Amino acid sequence: MVLLVIAVGAECAWTQASPPASRPVVTATRYLDQANGMTADEAVRAALDSNGDLAALRNERDAARALIRQARLRANPSVDISGTRQIKGMDNSLMVEGMLPLELGGRRSARVKVAERELEIREKAVEERERMLAADVRIKFGESLAAAFKLGLADEILATAIEGLQLVHARVAEGKTAPLAENMTLVEVNRLRSTRETEAGRAEISLLELRNLLGLKPEEPLRIRGDFNNMIDALPPIADVTAVALLTRPDLAAMRSIEELSTAKIELAKADGRIDASLKTGYQRMRSGFPLNGFTNAGDLMPIEDLMHFFTFGVTLELPVRNRNQGMIEAAAADREAARNRREFGELVIRREIAVGYARFESTAKAMAIFRAGVREQANANLDVIRQTYELGSRDLVAYLVEQRRYIEIENEFIDLQMATYLARVEILRAANSAELIKK
Repeated sequence: MVLLVIAVGAECAWTQASPPASRPVVTATRYLDQANGMTADEAVRAALDSNGDLAALRNERDAARALIRQARLRANPSVDISGTRQIKGMDNSLMVEGMLPLELGGRRSARVKVAERELEIREKAVEERERMLAADVRIKFGESLAAAFKLGLADEILATAIEGLQLVHARVAEGKTAPLAENMTLVEVNRLRSTRETEAGRAEISLLELRNLLGLKPEEPLRIRGDFNNMIDALPPIADVTAVALLTRPDLAAMRSIEELSTAKIELAKADGRIDASLKTGYQRMRSGFPLNGFTNAGDLMPIEDLMHFFTFGVTLELPVRNRNQGMIEAAAADREAARNRREFGELVIRREIAVGYARFESTAKAMAIFRAGVREQANANLDVIRQTYELGSRDLVAYLVEQRRYIEIENEFIDLQMATYLARVEILRAANSAELIKK
């Protein structure tokens, strides 16, 4: 019998039946570190601190705050300086005039209310992005954790299969087992190696996507830690969760702010359509004369001219005779009605999201409980019995391999059920805007 081993890193790829030189590398440790790895809560905080999209929204919120300060400022006065001079003559004049807009009709207060409502919308947009980002991080964290667990299971099963291959090889060498059994075991070992490589790829991709949410570069190290058993807690009654969501969901609050913004725009349009005035005051100097000389009271000659000074004042009125912003008022009223319809529909969506989340959570939690007690434990016991009887020679290899495959499928299905239950719970937390979603 020929031994042919192709070295790949610290592992061995078997092309003919022969015992392995060592156990395979446990690649799950590349992604899992139950002592020093990052938890889901830590991942959420890291994402909130470093996510670029969220940082941009916060900058837009700061811009909206600056616009409130701008809206509170009063209109600037204006100064008009002009003069005249007679061509080929002596007459000239100089006039300096100032104008101060009064902004009557509540224009300034209406403008400030519009800016305040726009700030509220920006603030709610930040809170909404935080809510969605926290949920996305927890979802991707759960998917990464499940992928790492499946990879760990593949490592464990492969290590056991290689030990079995060593046992079969020894039996073949002693003449106690036919060479066909060694070939069948080799096929199973290589199949398990292929499965492990697939699981390793899934884990790597999932961790790369998690890094992106955390604002990390693909090459930066990241290991996670957690246990689904400690991450799936009971939930409060659905009625309480729904009530809290309707009061605190930032996207719904933003819809209310949009309604209020439309109302504020109506008031601003009405204010701009009212009469407005500007105060005017100024100084005018006028010099006038003739190209002749006259006599003074003392009998002296002097040019005939005069220098006059004037103080000017007045009021400029803007009369809304033709344009009273009728179109703007009508458009803002239509926007308000649209915002109200969106808010009412948003409330229905929230109720539906929570109801669907609870239905999914309850079904997956029940399935997980049944699987844990009635399937997984029994499958593990069955595999132990068949392994022992096979090692004693009471069972053939085919029965052992079939039971081992069934055990792997059951373990993977249980991990999927744990992940599905966890994800359903995260969806409920997201729909309810629970404080648990973002633990600061």
